[in-house]
Formats: sequence, C-alpha cells, structure tokens
Amino acid sequence: MRHSPSLFFFLLITLVLAPASGSRAEWLSETRHLMGTEVSVEFWADDVTQGRLLTDTVFAEFKRLDLMMNPWNPASVLARINLEAHRGPVTVTPEIVDVVQRSFHFSRLSEGAFDISFASAGELYDYRNGRAPASEELAPARAAIDYRQIELDTGRSTIRFRREGMSIDLGGIAKGYAVDRAVSLLAAAGVKSAVVSAGGDSRIIGNLGDRPRMIGIRHPRKPGDYVVVIPLEDTAISTSGDYERFFERDGVRYHHILDPGTGESARAVRSASVIAPLAMDSDALSTTVFVLGVDKGLSLVNSLPGVDAIIVDGEGRLHYSAELLLSTKE
Repeated sequence: MRHSPSLFFFLLITLVLAPASGSRAEWLSETRHLMGTEVSVEFWADDVTQGRLLTDTVFAEFKRLDLMMNPWNPASVLARINLEAHRGPVTVTPEIVDVVQRSFHFSRLSEGAFDISFASAGELYDYRNGRAPASEELAPARAAIDYRQIELDTGRSTIRFRREGMSIDLGGIAKGYAVDRAVSLLAAAGVKSAVVSAGGDSRIIGNLGDRPRMIGIRHPRKPGDYVVVIPLEDTAISTSGDYERFFERDGVRYHHILDPGTGESARAVRSASVIAPLAMDSDALSTTVFVLGVDKGLSLVNSLPGVDAIIVDGEGRLHYSAELLLSTKE
C-alpha cells in the first residue's frame, strides 16, 4: 500500500542508511518556529554543504508564505484583505488565489463544513486567556460566515467580501500548501527521501530504503502516546485535534476548530487524521472531517479516490475509512 498520518503528530524514524567512508552524504534535520508552529525539514543529502543551503531555501519559502498568509501580521497580504476587502476588490498574490480557490472546492464538497470565513467568529476566542464569546456577541459574527460571499476574481487576482463583518483565515489549508511548496523545492533539487512537517501537516518523499516510515498518530488525551502507528511513503498526512489550542470551562472544552454553522467548537470527535497525495488537501480535509463527525466525515473520505482517514470519536473510539479498515483486517 503506497499510501500504506498530524497539527502535533509524531514521526518515528529509524535511520539504517549510513554514508560510506569519506562520503559527504548525511541525513539532515532542522526545526524552526514558523507559521505559528514547529516546522521541520528532514532529508537525505548527497552533499552536506549543498544540503544545508537547500534547507535554508526551504525555510525561506515557509517564511515568505507565513508573511503572506498570517492574519495576525498587519503587514501581511491576508491582513490587508481582511481590512479592505469589504470596501472593494483587493489585489492579492497568485499563491493566495490558488489557496482560496482550493478552499472553495472543499467548502462546496463539504456543504460548508470547511469555510475560511470562520475567522469572523474565530477572532472572538482567546484560548490563552480562556475566553469564549457570549451568544449575543457570537450571533453577528456567525451571520458573516459564508464562503459564497467571498468574490474571487482569478483573472484579476482580486478578492472582495460581499458581506460586512467578514474576515478569512487560511489556517486550515495554508500550512499544507507550504509543505507542498517545500516538497517541490526538495524534489526539484533531486532529493529522494525526505519528510517535511508544519505542525500537524506532513508530507513524505520516498522511504527508508528497504521499508516505509512508521508514523504515529497522537493520542488526543495522553501526550506522548499514540492511538495507532502506520507505515507511510510518498504521501501526505494531516491531523486536526481538539488538543492543539484549547481551554476548559465548566467541563466543556473550547478549541480552535470551529463549526462554521454555529461559530462554536466542533465536538463530535477528538481528532481526525487524513492521508492524501497533497498536504494542502490532507490539511483541509482533516479539518473538514473533524467538523463533519464520524459518519459524514467517513462518507466523504470514502468517496474520494486516494484518500483515507482515521478518526478518534468523542468517546475515544477509533474509526477507519473503508480502505484502511480492510487493510487492518488483512
């Protein structure tokens, strides 16, 4: 099985490849804080010096996209969109056009369970200080959530909001896009074995030479433990979990994965991991499946060729998409 999964999943990598005596080849690994999370780049470099230069190039691409798509940076393109798009079309970068256009695909596919305009409600939550909006504060923000009111002109590369009070957040898809861009840079440089991760979004090139990498999906309630470990190669995986940014009050967990229909934290599952060819797609789909819940989420995944999912429901039970379920019984 070629795609034989996570924000906060763990890679279990055992290296058996050793450079020959006198060789400059080496497995390189580096982690930096970008895009609001830990970004790691690991790959087999035939030349260490060139490999380190390539590592810097990959991190520079992450930084460039972070500065473009970070809604909390007032100098970013996304911040300008949120500030000005309700007044008229705002010219944006080709990358933002691509990401927003792809987000619309998943919005239509999920009937609005994935919606980048959730930010209208999301900005009312403060997870660090344990604050959730009151119902009267949430109501007008919820009314502004509707991806169909975002006007994207791909020919002119502009975005306009048709509804007052709208804002967008690309957090559910941008990190996956950045991972894919990083993998493209590595592949273009001839890298045959690598892992690039940005929080819960990862993409894997190749394998360990004689076997795939073993990937563990984090237990949503037991840090350091895994609910399952599976082999992966040449694929992407993302996990969305209610343990990433959250606080609890009166026995209720408030977390950052919001249901666009209510503006409140989605609570049907604890984590959703999706395996897909591209990290941008696995990123968006893991959020989508989390919001949809077990039945609707698996139904969607099972309808998509080359896509699989592992879900931990609200009671801590595991659920697999059809292809993975069959493989566990073999």
